[in-house]
Amino acid sequence: MIYIDQNRTDYNNDFRSMLQAFFISEKLIAAQVLEDGLGLVDKKRDGEILPPPRFAMIIRYSDEGISFRILEPVSAPSAGQAPVTYEECESSFVACDYRDKQTWKHEIHSGIYEILSVYTGRTLPWGFLTGVRPTKLATEFLEQGTTKEEIHSYFVDTCHTTCQKADICIEVAQEEQRLLDGIDFQKEYCLYVGIPFCPTRCLYCSFASYPIASYQSRVDAYLDALEQEITYAAGAYRDRRLISVYIGGGTPTSISAAQLNRLLDMLMSAFDMSHVREFTVEAGRPDSITAEKLQVLKRHGISRISINPQTMHDETLKLIGRAHTVQQTLDTFALARDMGFDNINTDMIVGLPGEALSHVEETLAALFRLQPESLTVHSLAIKRAANLNAQLEQYQHVIKGSTNEMLLSADACARRMDMHPYYLYRQKNIPGNLENIGYALRGRECLYNILIMEEKMDILALGAGASTKRVFHQENRIERVENVKCVDDYIGRIDEMLERKRALL
Repeated sequence: MIYIDQNRTDYNNDFRSMLQAFFISEKLIAAQVLEDGLGLVDKKRDGEILPPPRFAMIIRYSDEGISFRILEPVSAPSAGQAPVTYEECESSFVACDYRDKQTWKHEIHSGIYEILSVYTGRTLPWGFLTGVRPTKLATEFLEQGTTKEEIHSYFVDTCHTTCQKADICIEVAQEEQRLLDGIDFQKEYCLYVGIPFCPTRCLYCSFASYPIASYQSRVDAYLDALEQEITYAAGAYRDRRLISVYIGGGTPTSISAAQLNRLLDMLMSAFDMSHVREFTVEAGRPDSITAEKLQVLKRHGISRISINPQTMHDETLKLIGRAHTVQQTLDTFALARDMGFDNINTDMIVGLPGEALSHVEETLAALFRLQPESLTVHSLAIKRAANLNAQLEQYQHVIKGSTNEMLLSADACARRMDMHPYYLYRQKNIPGNLENIGYALRGRECLYNILIMEEKMDILALGAGASTKRVFHQENRIERVENVKCVDDYIGRIDEMLERKRALL
């Protein structure tokens, strides 16, 4: 546990994000130093004395600036004695006007980063940058006419990033600008359709996903409800141009070929597809793909599919709950190629339990032999809803090596395949505050992946757990409306889902 004692909370989220970047598995608790300085009490439990933490971070705002102190417990109490005592082991001060966030936020972020770096003896590849989209900063600089050299210097010298992260951030920002050039964000939109069924639930998964074996009898009812939402949504957006369609999940190909055919027929009949630049279906799990399903996709003109091994090691696949084998991945990929699919993405995860750098390099070597058109590399994020989070202590001892070294190896492999990075984002609870990144051959980038992150265009999202995003350009704001995640609730409350969309659209 780490205790945080603040006299204000102006930068609370920033400070907590930084602490969690350095200490991914530690619980953060708001506490208060006792007047005699001998212990800490829980702010939420009527002054209950807290047990000794790993350390306590004391943060004090004043007119002169913000001070940071790290206190470590030096004596534990026994029955009838005073609370645990602490001693200061690190301190720093940032002279600033904390109320002026626009001017001082980076100096303040740098202040907490530096004290934690000194305390731990570690640096983070992304420095103090903790947001979902570090590329946003590079994009803003490019739009202002700042040179690449100046942006690089800012990332490294001010934000404490490594040179490699600065360079890749700039490269991705430039690619995004190129790919988004000419898009009319007010008249065009993207469509997402969620199919929340999977062959099995992976250990790390936190998405709305239901085992197809248990829900097979509910799929047709789900498609009935989805058809109602499709009909309404297509009518609501009939005056806009649809440019990208993405069917995700779950695993869309976990439903039968006939059901997949029905879904695609519904979409093709309801929406004007004449302006669509790309149509992606997350085939995803190799154990869900058959020749019949691929024929359905081919017949409907699907331009991009994903076949996602995550790792090319059977032992790891068993450990994380994926029911397919490495050989199934190879066979499915070859089948898709034989059937004429020429835009295939593969996903892999770095930081999986039991895998060291050598395992990742072996996976990359296997993917290199497959030569996909794009490669998406995820850093393992251990989220609250994932089974891995509940079993984290059990699996921590088998998480091996530096995830950043694995990412660097993936970057080198992608470039040997003539791919370039074109989108990058981060999630909470990734060890080391690292990234997810997409690489692609020139001309095979997934536009939807960029647009979902950029938040410049409406994303019309249908199905259980889907979140529609509407961008009000003139008012510079974004509004969202979410569908319920539970399949049975979605089916039973479809009228309510339609009403939610009517209120937004």
